[in-house]
Amino acid sequence: MILDLFAGPGGWSRALHVLGTRDIGLEWDPWACKTRSAAEQLTIRTDVARYPTGPFVGRTHAVIASPPCQAWSMAGKRLGLLDQPLVHAAVEGLAAGRDTRERLLAACRDERSLLAAEPMRYLHALNTVGEPDWVAMEEVPDVLPLWKQYAAVLRGWGFSVWCGILNAADFGVPQTRKRAILLASRVRTAQPPTPTHSQLTEPESLFGPGRARWVSMAQALGWGATDRPVPTVCAGGGPEPFPSGSRKTLSDARKRGTWTPRPDGTVPQSRRDGAGREARHSTQETGAAGAEAAMFTAEAHRWSWSLRSNSQANATVRRLSEPAGTLFFGHRANECTWVAEPASPPAEDTDPSAVPEPIRITAQEAGLPQTFPADYPWAGNKGQQFSQIGNAVPPLLAGHLLAPHLGVRLDPDDFGLAA
Repeated sequence: MILDLFAGPGGWSRALHVLGTRDIGLEWDPWACKTRSAAEQLTIRTDVARYPTGPFVGRTHAVIASPPCQAWSMAGKRLGLLDQPLVHAAVEGLAAGRDTRERLLAACRDERSLLAAEPMRYLHALNTVGEPDWVAMEEVPDVLPLWKQYAAVLRGWGFSVWCGILNAADFGVPQTRKRAILLASRVRTAQPPTPTHSQLTEPESLFGPGRARWVSMAQALGWGATDRPVPTVCAGGGPEPFPSGSRKTLSDARKRGTWTPRPDGTVPQSRRDGAGREARHSTQETGAAGAEAAMFTAEAHRWSWSLRSNSQANATVRRLSEPAGTLFFGHRANECTWVAEPASPPAEDTDPSAVPEPIRITAQEAGLPQTFPADYPWAGNKGQQFSQIGNAVPPLLAGHLLAPHLGVRLDPDDFGLAA
């Protein structure tokens, strides 16, 4: 089997499915488990730190691990950095068959920090019978020193190991998500995958094939490749407030005329209701209705839309013609919003003071830059869905990492992204 520790909602599992195989995931979060179940992925709901290793010894071909990143992430308090010496001590003990976790956990400032040592407990148990054949692990960049410690242990056990930082955008993911990666193998030379994309298009040369330009959010969302596509606003609006204390809802955005084409191909149609007020409804872009809708769409294109990663002053803001920044969602569920500014060059009759209100990103829109399919069955309420999306490994990046170990060729088109 392929054992997937901290399996989450299925980023690695989705990649394996596309590549023609599957794993068995260990995951604690109930909503991630429900998502995995709906996606027909094999799952044991359990605490990875408490589950025995015995059932896997003698039957495990590979180990995948993405320990929770909250203790280390830029989005949190980063207490994992303070706990790092304790985590290194735990890995050192587990690699030698000594379990010092209970004592070390009592000293940790964030109890989640020590979860990054858990893969070593499984790897040590499996190594007693010469397993696994290969290992793939992923975490936020600050965990790289820990991966280097793992690498030293694995090399002592006969593995070829590579570890370093990779940018997901270099592999066709429409998101500049940097991650610390460890790849190890007993049967082949471990090395990182060859990047397929770059920030600027690179033509073919004597040194090899060229690389395409990073995939933009516009391409991933199917909104066209210009810098002025328009974001989704769901027909039902939304009860949750926008960030920064603005208690505006999506229905307010519709009243301001910012309800704009959806990725599913429907576009707003402007018409008057019985009281003479302007009402907007979705319709397919055909016939007279399509012409009317096109007029409204042209109005929406007065604005250039960007994605703001959160409500903080230093938030990453990216135009739709660029990849998203790293998507993460804190305890307030979702602070990622589409924000508008007058298009450049602005239309003559554009009123800069009439800039539309921010519009919250939907779960579907957040999942697509992570390279999950649009119909991925996210379970739970909005907050639970966004939490899963932010914590997931982008399946396309996972596919690039896993394909060489599986001996198969990865076709990015299988992940449903625009060319």
